[in-house]
Amino acid sequence: MTPWLDRLRSRTAAFAHDLVMVPAAWLLAYWTRFNLERIPPEYFATAVRMLPVVLLLAGLLYWAFGLYRGVWRFASLPDLVRILKAVAATTLAVVVVLFIINRSQHLPRSVPPLFFVFQVLLLAGPRLLYRWLKDHRLSLGSGGARVLIVGAGRAGEMLVRDMRRAGARQYEPVAFVDDKLRRQGAEIHGVPIRGGTSLIPRLTRELAIDLILLAVPSASAAEMGKLVRLCEQTGLPFRTVPKLESLMTGQVSINQLRPVSIEDLLGRNPVTLDWDGLRAGLAGRVVLVTGAGGSIGAELCRQVIAAGPRRLVLLDNCEYNLYRMEQELAERGDMRDLGHYLLDVGDRSGVDALFTRERPQIVFHAAAYKHVPLLEDQVRAAVRNNVLGTGVVADSAHRHRCERFVLISTDKAVNPANVMGASKRAAEVLCQGLALRSDTRFMTVRFGNVLGSAGSVVPLFQRQIERGGPVTVTDPQVERYFMTIPEACQLIMQAAVIGAGGEIFVLDMGEPVKISQMAEQMIRLAGREPGRDIAIRYIGLRPGEKRFEELFYDAESLTATVHPKIRVARRELTDPRAIAAWQAELGACIERCDRDALAARLRAIVPQWQPEAISRRPIARAPSHV
Repeated sequence: MTPWLDRLRSRTAAFAHDLVMVPAAWLLAYWTRFNLERIPPEYFATAVRMLPVVLLLAGLLYWAFGLYRGVWRFASLPDLVRILKAVAATTLAVVVVLFIINRSQHLPRSVPPLFFVFQVLLLAGPRLLYRWLKDHRLSLGSGGARVLIVGAGRAGEMLVRDMRRAGARQYEPVAFVDDKLRRQGAEIHGVPIRGGTSLIPRLTRELAIDLILLAVPSASAAEMGKLVRLCEQTGLPFRTVPKLESLMTGQVSINQLRPVSIEDLLGRNPVTLDWDGLRAGLAGRVVLVTGAGGSIGAELCRQVIAAGPRRLVLLDNCEYNLYRMEQELAERGDMRDLGHYLLDVGDRSGVDALFTRERPQIVFHAAAYKHVPLLEDQVRAAVRNNVLGTGVVADSAHRHRCERFVLISTDKAVNPANVMGASKRAAEVLCQGLALRSDTRFMTVRFGNVLGSAGSVVPLFQRQIERGGPVTVTDPQVERYFMTIPEACQLIMQAAVIGAGGEIFVLDMGEPVKISQMAEQMIRLAGREPGRDIAIRYIGLRPGEKRFEELFYDAESLTATVHPKIRVARRELTDPRAIAAWQAELGACIERCDRDALAARLRAIVPQWQPEAISRRPIARAPSHV
């Protein structure tokens, strides 16, 4: 049977059911009026004689009020509201029409309100009963996993509803726990709220729980960490729903359940953005993202689209990454005007042709080589891409009078201990120099590691855990700043629209995280015990690595901005003529493939590049507020 015929059949059956209920409600109203005794003949005759009129009015108004748009299987409050409206209109219409026909002869005044009540009961009752039977038909002896739900809020309620109607009945909700006292002792869909979250270990034993579900999408990282520790004490598997900002539909279902990730435990409170300001700065403009296929560049593309640019231009030198990103954005359908260029940022003629053709107004420069140990003996590639490539794109932005140019930098540019950090610091200096002589607003955004990026330690640890270990950590004391990719990109966009030019924006990264503690937590999240099931092996610092990272120089004075998570690091700017001179010298060294001369020139440009001394420096703490 086709879907159209199936839908017509179900609507016809529902309509026929309601028409049968109308005479039942009409006669029940008369019978109740006469105390459930014999209806007087003259009243009964009038009731029967007027029944066709009542049926006609009811049928027309039931259909007009949309009683057959809903599906009985999912009958809910909106369906009940429609029934109330239709029944009220039908009752009023019956009173008016019968008054016109026979002056309401033999129509007792109590019959219309009774008719209203019986219509509601006979129309809504079967619908709700049908849904209840469908939702609970397998509840007895279902054999599904016995579930303890943490969080008796909206997400927990929706999870129980979804479990109740799941055809396979894989889960059987047994109890809730919730720390809000006003909820404790109550029930949700028949599932009791047994107490606070501290009872998790005890309740799992008493109730023979098989699985714990964390239905707290708005929980902070600290709250999630506490819940994870309680769940780990039980030795049972546990799952969570996505974060609140990820639940775009506002609905929660068992299909969205996922393991708790390290991002849940290291994440911070959601970023509050000035979306009006972002749209004013980005909407209707041509936006270019270099390195668009990388972790940061790809997320920037996704976030920029939300601000409504006129055209989004993608640039990347990796064919696969560019193809993958173009396909993803095309499939989304919310950004139809896309440009894509397979291009090296060091290709001056190619970059200039792109700017001439596309005329970008906003440039996010995320293209860079970032792998610290690999670049230690690849100084030519690092300088050519990270320094001179930045210079090529920045110079084109200046000559084509772009509105804004945003360089994506790194905390490794502060007191660099490696080639990558030194090259990114040189790029910062280059953009600050251009800001002194250009109408384009050049600015830099500096932040630490991002969770989930291609070069992050998290994917490495995950692969090692899947193989059964060992998990390799460079040093027990190593600390790193972390933030999620979406958070970093949102703050980059925010900095782009508040910058006046020449600033180095420093993102609030929170507190640094010990990599050894992160490794232990990831092992526990995988259901293993560090040191017993999976070993942690310390392999020593790799070339160019520091034990501690910093976000700003001592000479940089941090000042507040209009956004609480973005600060400005101010320092004396370099003369643009000096920058032009060392750009030419770097270019000459690259042409000669003179690695030693190139490293020496880079060290002169970035005198803070001192690998041995810097690796032992204590971490510089940013002030908690400015």
